[in-house]
Amino acid sequence: MSTPTTITVPYIEGDGTGPDIWQATRPVLEAAVRRVYGEAKGLRWVEVLAGEKAFAQTGAWLPPETLQTIRQYGLALKGPLTTPVGQGIRSLNVQLRQELDLYVCLRPVRYFQGVPSPMRRPELVDMVVFRENTEDVYAGIEWPASAPETWELLRWIEEKTGKHLEPDTAIGIKPMSREGTRRLVRRAIQYALSRGKSSVTLVHKGNIMKYTEGAFRLWGYELAREEFPSETIPESEWQQTGGAPVGAPRIVIKDRIADMMFQQVLLRPEEYSVIATPNLNGDYLSDALAAQVGGLGMAPGANIGDTCAVFEATHGSAPQYAGQDKVNPGSLILSGALLLEHIGWTAAAACIYEGLERTISQGIVTYDLARQMSGAREVTCSGFGKALIEHLP
Repeated sequence: MSTPTTITVPYIEGDGTGPDIWQATRPVLEAAVRRVYGEAKGLRWVEVLAGEKAFAQTGAWLPPETLQTIRQYGLALKGPLTTPVGQGIRSLNVQLRQELDLYVCLRPVRYFQGVPSPMRRPELVDMVVFRENTEDVYAGIEWPASAPETWELLRWIEEKTGKHLEPDTAIGIKPMSREGTRRLVRRAIQYALSRGKSSVTLVHKGNIMKYTEGAFRLWGYELAREEFPSETIPESEWQQTGGAPVGAPRIVIKDRIADMMFQQVLLRPEEYSVIATPNLNGDYLSDALAAQVGGLGMAPGANIGDTCAVFEATHGSAPQYAGQDKVNPGSLILSGALLLEHIGWTAAAACIYEGLERTISQGIVTYDLARQMSGAREVTCSGFGKALIEHLP
C-alpha cells in the first residue's frame, strides 16, 4: 500500500481582505485535490506571518522566521499585503522577492467564459507575462529631495554630464544587469518551449533608455542565440521565411517598444503568447492585460526563483472591505492553482479552472463582476468558494 503524498505549504493570510479570500480559497484547493487524487495526495498548511498581523504579534513586518520557513519548504501562498504610499515601510512584496531572490514574476492572463470584459473578443487574450522582479526602479535605490546624499549626486551628475537638475529634485537609480536579464529570458524561453508556445516577446523602452532597457533587448536576443540556437529564431529572420508557422521545438523571439505594446495587446492579442519584460513595464502591462479579461480579481500571480516560489493574489488589500466577506477570491484561488501546477499536480489545477468557468457561466459571481453582468446571482466571497466546489468536475 503506497504512502499518501502530503505537501506542506506555508501561507500568509495577508492584510485587509486577505483573511476573507484565504478562508474562501483553502477549501477550494483542498476539494480539488481530493476530487482528483482521493486520499493519495493532500495539502498541509503552515501559517507564517507578514504585514500587519506580523507586526502586531512580533513587532516585525517580515519576521526572519517567515523567510526561513518559506526557504525550508520552497513554497508559499500569500494574500495581499498593505504598502503605504509615499511614506512608511517599503513594500513587503518587493522585500520578499528580493530576500528570496524570486526574480520571475509570472502572470498568466487568460479569459474564462462568462466573465464580463470590455473587449469584443477577450477569448483571444492568452498571454503569460515574465516580469523581472528584483531590479529596475523597484530595487529601492532612491533618495528624497534635499537629502545630503541627493545633493551629492546632483553635484556629481552636473560635473560628469553637464546636466543641471533643480536642487529640490529627488533621485532614483534604475539598475538593470546582464545576468538579471538573461536568467529571466531563459525562464521565459524554457516556459514557451515546454508549453508549445509560438513566441517570446521582449518588451522594453530601449529607444529612450538605451543602456538599461535597450540593453535588456540586446541581452535577451543574446541569450536566445547562445543557449537556444536550434529552438529559437529572431523575428527578423522568421519574416524572411514568409512568417511560416512555428511551434515547439522552435519559437520566434520578438521585441516591442513598451508603449506600442499596450496598443498591440488590445488590437492584436492573438500575435503574442509569452512576454519577457523589465520590472516596471511588467507591472503596468500585466494589470492592463488583466483588465481585458475581468480585472485583477481574476488575475493569478507567482514569484519564482531557483529555490523558492511564492504564489499571491495580485490585487491590493482593499482594507475598506475587510471582514465583509465581499471581495472576489478568484485571484488567490487561481494563484493556488498555479501552485498546484508548480508541484506537478496539474490535474487538480485543471479541475479548479473548469470549476471556476462553470461557476461563472452560471452567473454566480461576487459583486465586482455582478455589477457588470445582467441576470447575475451575486454571492459573498465565501459563497463563491462554496459554489466553485459544487461545480468542480
